[in-house]
Amino acid sequence: MTQTNTTNRQWVLSQRPSGEPTEDTLTLIETAIPVAGDQQMLLRTEFLSLDPYMRGRMSDAPSYADPVELGEVMIGGTVSQVVDSNIDGFAPGDFVLSYNGWQDYAVSDGVGLTNLGKSSSHLSWALGILGMPGFTAWAGLKQIGAPKAGETIVVAAATGPVGATVGATVGQIGKLLGCHVVGIAGGAEKCAYAVDELGFDACIDHKAADFAVQLAKVSSKGIDVYFESVGGKVLDAVIPLLNPNARIPLCGLVSQYNATNLPEGPDRMNWLMGQILRKKIKLQGFIIFDDFGHLYPDFATEMTAWVKSGKIKYREEIITGLENAPNAFIGLLNGESFGKRTIHVGRK
Repeated sequence: MTQTNTTNRQWVLSQRPSGEPTEDTLTLIETAIPVAGDQQMLLRTEFLSLDPYMRGRMSDAPSYADPVELGEVMIGGTVSQVVDSNIDGFAPGDFVLSYNGWQDYAVSDGVGLTNLGKSSSHLSWALGILGMPGFTAWAGLKQIGAPKAGETIVVAAATGPVGATVGATVGQIGKLLGCHVVGIAGGAEKCAYAVDELGFDACIDHKAADFAVQLAKVSSKGIDVYFESVGGKVLDAVIPLLNPNARIPLCGLVSQYNATNLPEGPDRMNWLMGQILRKKIKLQGFIIFDDFGHLYPDFATEMTAWVKSGKIKYREEIITGLENAPNAFIGLLNGESFGKRTIHVGRK
């Protein structure tokens, strides 16, 4: 079923998953299209961003943000078009960066929304390279990683579910700053893309039996910045290679999002803390708009110039149809995506 002007399709959270989400986690319902009231506007979703953080919002475990309640529409960043507006500064036909979630239509009071104008060119970029993922890469690397020319940067998930935008962009910025950049990805095709298309100096397949040995070989001078979004065995291989005063920007742990228990084996927390102490490692988690929201204008100016000049390349994976969002999301968590995964919900 395609988007219509008579019905509002909504994916609502029907159960909290234990481990990986399933076809029963979300339920597709149809409701009436809402009506914009005073100082409100009606938005029609054009693009929906799929991002790993959404898995955390399905859980009611303690987190940095409130969970989606059972029966509520699944959250998500969107690019939408204004249908009706009772708000100054927003007119019918305008496209906006919004937060409609997994549905065709939503009513908004305009707070926190960005008017993108009436041009329909590259609208989905506002959810990727020029949006939250690109901003995460830019701020995390420059503000926490603070790389210096000649240093070695290792990027987890260089082209995967997080890396499609974040990791790929971190690596490219690193090269612009004069660094030696090593990517980590799942499979020969993704690694070849990181090196041949994005300009990484090397990329290691984390599925290789001798992954840790290969990583050490291409990081012969040690690792100065490790941009972390994965965790698990990748982190295990990186830690021994970190140089004194290394920096680790931490924006996610996708390998653990579906975990129901701690990893098997001995508790290595004391070992990890010892490494951090002895090597004077800076490890900092961050939530992009909480910590660096004030820098967004600087990011937008610099990143837009890089993209327009071709200095930063960007790959998307656009899947058509809101009905396909759940399976596309499950695939993203399993590392199937190759490019920023976005759902084209609208009719354009």
